[in-house]
Amino acid sequence: MIRKIIVLLAGMLVTVAVYAAGAQLRANHPDTYTVRRGDTLWDISAKFLSKPWLWPEIWQANPQVRNPHLIYPGDVLNLSFINGPSLRLEPSVHREGEAVPAIPLSELKMFLKDMRVVNSNEVSSAPYVVGFEEARLRGAVGQNIYVRGLKGEPGQRWAIVRPTHVFRGFEQDDANDADNGIVSHTLDSNAAMVNSPWREDSRNDGHYGKGDDLGVEVSVIGTAETLRMGDPATLLLLDSTQEIRSGDRLMPVDDKPYDPFYYPHSPKSVPANARVIGFADALDAAGSRQVVMLSVGAHDGVDNGQTFTIYEPGETIHDDVASNSWNRGVGKKVTLPDEYVGHVMVFRTFDRVSYGLVMDSLRPVHIGGRLRMPE
Repeated sequence: MIRKIIVLLAGMLVTVAVYAAGAQLRANHPDTYTVRRGDTLWDISAKFLSKPWLWPEIWQANPQVRNPHLIYPGDVLNLSFINGPSLRLEPSVHREGEAVPAIPLSELKMFLKDMRVVNSNEVSSAPYVVGFEEARLRGAVGQNIYVRGLKGEPGQRWAIVRPTHVFRGFEQDDANDADNGIVSHTLDSNAAMVNSPWREDSRNDGHYGKGDDLGVEVSVIGTAETLRMGDPATLLLLDSTQEIRSGDRLMPVDDKPYDPFYYPHSPKSVPANARVIGFADALDAAGSRQVVMLSVGAHDGVDNGQTFTIYEPGETIHDDVASNSWNRGVGKKVTLPDEYVGHVMVFRTFDRVSYGLVMDSLRPVHIGGRLRMPE
């Protein structure tokens, strides 16, 4: 009993120096806060700090905290100013419910897209949809679909994927500065419209069909279960986010494509010329809670949870004032400062590219947006 009391008192005396991570208190921060059900560490940190993504450094700054994630509803956080500002955690005597997470998957799942970056040969050799029940043009949930090249057994579940982008790498001298040596080209996977299961969407950027093949992005758009083997095999379409069409590919199901929780944190450094290179569900621009592709990945030291600030590159204009001429557009060129856009958190990382969720934004996110340390 005495040991339990000592442990409880030790927990109540745990303090965390917020200035240790260079964090800044918000001007309207509370002096005390009681943790509520549904809170996340991001939400709580944002009440005290102007940079909520610094919360891991805040809690880890105190070596007494062995598991900083074990904060429960009913716990009280008090702000004190002994030897600098610090947060004092007072655990509730009767802790109920689950520990408070940083950003739980349940709150992000509706925004996340299940995408994979695989080898081009893996895509070209994957089984593909060739037809539908009753000669329909598209597949709908509850209907049969027919697949060629399938190897397996009845009862096996498959992910239906659609090739959506191809990533190409270039020597830095050969690529536009905004592309950082990596470009993303849109694919058209509709076999009824093109002369192959997928084809690069041509663009006049000098990169079409060139560069090193860094892989193909496929987006999971449904799942199916094998009913009968054969060539073609018969499968039942279990669910889908889009109409299934000829040319869609089948790959093994990944039951855990995402981390159960995401802990936003600052990167140790930002890779040179890190950029936004594409969108998962947008055409010309993305906004808050949309997915963007980034030109950096595990090869560059990027991991899930890293948070970056996005800046829009400043436009290059003519200084017609200094030219002292009546003619417009003849003055010396000057590049305007980059403009702040918002924050992006990485949630899926591959070797050379990664996917991020735009957490907040003041303006649209465009291709070519530059990544910086979070601000």
